[in-house]
Amino acid sequence: MATDQPVLKGVHHSARPTWKLRETVEFYRDKLGLPLVHAISARGWGPSNHPDFLHFFFDSGNHSTIAFFYYINTEQPDYTRPVADYRYEATHTAWRVDTREELLQWRDRLESQGIPLIFQIRHELIESIYFNDPNGYYLEITIQERPMDALDAQDATRTLEAAMALEDGLRAGETGFTSIDQVWLAKANGIDPGCTEGVALFVLDAPEFRPLLEAAGQAPEFSVENLDNGYWKISTEDALVFERKKLGFVPALWNAALTGGFVGEVTEFDRYRLQISRGEQ
Repeated sequence: MATDQPVLKGVHHSARPTWKLRETVEFYRDKLGLPLVHAISARGWGPSNHPDFLHFFFDSGNHSTIAFFYYINTEQPDYTRPVADYRYEATHTAWRVDTREELLQWRDRLESQGIPLIFQIRHELIESIYFNDPNGYYLEITIQERPMDALDAQDATRTLEAAMALEDGLRAGETGFTSIDQVWLAKANGIDPGCTEGVALFVLDAPEFRPLLEAAGQAPEFSVENLDNGYWKISTEDALVFERKKLGFVPALWNAALTGGFVGEVTEFDRYRLQISRGEQ
């Protein structure tokens, strides 16, 4: 009996349908410069109502490809048409480059090819540019600022376990699941189960969150403690207050400032100011 865990070797291809054959080929091959490396032309597969089709692939680097299906003599269904909705935009392809200089070179290429840039944004670990292809599909080119390590995996597990427990409770009709604050509160309880009073913010020991620790260290009313489990604890009796611009956080990182979890109640959290106050005991 085999005991070895099978290991994936990366993404071979992602695939989507298109009803704009020429526009799609010219966009990926000519404007982005991705080589057209393979095409399948076939009669319909399987069911009798499956149309004849073309399935073609562009080289997107590091042994990966992006592929499209063009179904001959078919009408595009409404559910595949792009809409200005976060749920539609969540499905996207992201390509990686190694340096910020390369990222900016790609931005220049998009502009030179007349491809509108949607935005450029810095997240926790990555900085990305976003744009659309002729089908309205979201595309992203990104640089990862640092490697993901074991601490990132541990933190992700804590986050998702807390969220899945809330989802289980929702399905069982035992609890509601309406905000990310519920995840952060549950996560904090797992990081430091004895911390149930006062106000506390738990900060992952990662470079992008270090400004929180530096700001807390300059506030005499705040206590900063290394928990030796991958997190720092910032605590006080009444309220923790942070200002985004003083921290130097870009908006996307600011929105995730509580990702380590907290104890208390978020009484203010807008674009510029965060306040965690003592909750009802």
